[in-house]
Amino acid sequence: MENTVQYSARILSSLEKVFIDQKPEGGFPGARGAEFTALRNETFSFQVSYTCDGRVCPFGTVRVESPIREYCRIREVRYVPSVRPVNPEFDDHYLRTQPGLYPDLLTELLEAPVSAGQTSGGQVSGGQTSGSPAETGGQVQFWANKQKSLWIDVEIPADGMTGTFPIAVIFSSKEGEEWCRAETTLSIGRTVLKPQKLIHTEWFHGDCLADYYGVPVFSERHWEIMEAFIRTAAERGCNMILTPQFTPPLDTAPGGERTTIQLVDVKVLPDGSYEFGFDRLKRWVEMCQGCGMTYFEMSHLFTQWGAAHAPKIMAEKDGKLQQIFGWDDPAAGGSYTEFLGSYLPQLTKKLKEWGIAEVTRFHISDEPRKEHLTSYKAAKESVAGYLEGFVIMDAISDLEICREGGIDCPVCANNHIAPFLEAGVKPLWGYYCTSQCVDVSNRFMAMPSARNRIFGIQAFLYELEGFLHWGYNFYNSQFSVRRLNPYCTNDADGAFPSGDPFLVYPGKDGKPEESIRLMVLSHMMQDVRAMEQLAEQKGREFVVSLIEDGLEERITFGRYPKSAEWILKVRNRVNEELEAL
Repeated sequence: MENTVQYSARILSSLEKVFIDQKPEGGFPGARGAEFTALRNETFSFQVSYTCDGRVCPFGTVRVESPIREYCRIREVRYVPSVRPVNPEFDDHYLRTQPGLYPDLLTELLEAPVSAGQTSGGQVSGGQTSGSPAETGGQVQFWANKQKSLWIDVEIPADGMTGTFPIAVIFSSKEGEEWCRAETTLSIGRTVLKPQKLIHTEWFHGDCLADYYGVPVFSERHWEIMEAFIRTAAERGCNMILTPQFTPPLDTAPGGERTTIQLVDVKVLPDGSYEFGFDRLKRWVEMCQGCGMTYFEMSHLFTQWGAAHAPKIMAEKDGKLQQIFGWDDPAAGGSYTEFLGSYLPQLTKKLKEWGIAEVTRFHISDEPRKEHLTSYKAAKESVAGYLEGFVIMDAISDLEICREGGIDCPVCANNHIAPFLEAGVKPLWGYYCTSQCVDVSNRFMAMPSARNRIFGIQAFLYELEGFLHWGYNFYNSQFSVRRLNPYCTNDADGAFPSGDPFLVYPGKDGKPEESIRLMVLSHMMQDVRAMEQLAEQKGREFVVSLIEDGLEERITFGRYPKSAEWILKVRNRVNEELEAL
């Protein structure tokens, strides 16, 4: 008797995560898809899960058929190994808590067909694939009795078509026999989504790119790679870039060091004075602006965890390049203070000449605690006179320290933000990282995507000026003790939950490969843009009431609806109201 393989495919929202061994239970809006709506000038995404029965793992093809096919891009969701999916403390709002394979990496489909005898796919590739990618179709492989999924982006231009359009995702044999299909519809409104106002930074680590790709820092190849990664960040809703005026003193073991990445040239003159070169910094600014960045945050002027020391600074001295400041130098009161007195006036003059002074922020030290208050204040006071008129922003989770430290723009962890809100602190930013693992929003791989996206609604409700995260592409272990392959290790060598250190993978040819988490984060930023646009027309109170309609309690950063369906319905209602204007 012939063994007939049964194929199946199903439409899912972008907020589902499909695990290899679990049939997806969600699927809003299901096969009907009538609730899929979007606006012009945004990227809408959905997924298709697919599987087959039997004992074979056949190769086939997939394609999109739709009047808006030209807007569509298909990628495969790949599974990556997670050794540390959660912290020791966690709540019940995780998908899984045990080590295993987690869906995260988005890779391009290959256009070229493969032979039936080729080794089965699905392994993490490290970006090393062959063939050419296909935007709206390509090759796929079914895994017998296992779940896989495709990620479909609908990239709608500002002058794109409007109306309700069918979208069919069709799976076929290489010979053209249709195996199965999944169908939905997408309604694209006439409203054009306006540019983003919320300031968003994901800390960029250019040294990690030089290390991973094995290229010299600031070689032409390094500039090309950095530009590709920065452009992707800007396309996905980041509009501020961490700028390494000197090697950022972040996640570095005391006494240790990271690969030098210093944009500003320093020369020590025979009389002990300093000469500075800003050509590389200017090139950086122009490159980032060309990629779509608007705001610049200068790397921290003092070390992390207390502002006790100077960052690593390299200079030409006595005819050779050598380190002139670092862990052996106190933050304030010594020769480093004299150095900053020479450097900062020249830097700020350049920022004004280039027209970016008003969009540039400065950092003193990351997340000072009570025991660091004296050293933090001394460090800040040593530079305050040179930074008059500039905003100083730092991660801080204690309102008392914020006030005593005189931080202009606190960036508060979302699990400690309530006192700042109650005190009416403005401007106010939010952030999360490894420690924000109970009750609040975050982006760990083990969390449902709705827990990532909800932050946009919270940011709107509480009128945050910005959002910060420390890891756009951190590919080191904790404290930068060693370099890692992010395709194999995504938890900083077991230090943080998987997904905390980075949002993009270093793909082949120096191009980033995106993650589910980055795409969901970009959708979050689009939500904020849509809510802000509606508020401009009908007032904030109207939008707040729309969001909270039917809820028994007001949304906070630790209490919010957990349902993916709820988030999508809120966004659809915002879209409907914008269309009705």
